[in-house]
Amino acid sequence: MKGLRLLMALTAVVVALVVQVTLFPHVAWHGIVPNLCLLVVVAAALTVEAPFALVLGFAAGLTLDLAPPADHVAGRWALALTIAAFLAARVRQDQKPTALAVVGTVAAASFVATSLFALSGVLLQDPDMSVAGLLEVVLVAVVWDVLLTPFVLPPLMKLFARFSPQWAAS
Repeated sequence: MKGLRLLMALTAVVVALVVQVTLFPHVAWHGIVPNLCLLVVVAAALTVEAPFALVLGFAAGLTLDLAPPADHVAGRWALALTIAAFLAARVRQDQKPTALAVVGTVAAASFVATSLFALSGVLLQDPDMSVAGLLEVVLVAVVWDVLLTPFVLPPLMKLFARFSPQWAAS
């Protein structure tokens, strides 16, 4: 069951990544696109055990770091999504989260992950990142992710729950 869950999670990350880097640039607002990989990680963190979600967050972040047209230092998204997975897993205290908790968790995880990514860009002197642009980037990213939450998280959480023994009896 765990092997099947890992395969399903990696497939979800790859599909999210492909949609994020191919389709979403066409609807970008000032170059900022929704982060589907983050939504996959949050869905996993709210549904399965924390260690699995942390590894998935790191893997999703690393694929996002290495996928073209990546123009930043590799590891920034890996760190950001791993921390987002940790925070989202802390929200779930071994019970199914409510819809409001899910939206709030996505907003918080998006805020933290995007802020961490942007701040690491400033610290690493990324030419595309400036202190003045941080607030806009973070705000737009959070709005994008929250708007997609009702469409992306329920099916993903149902899929993860299907392969998670802790929710099988619920």
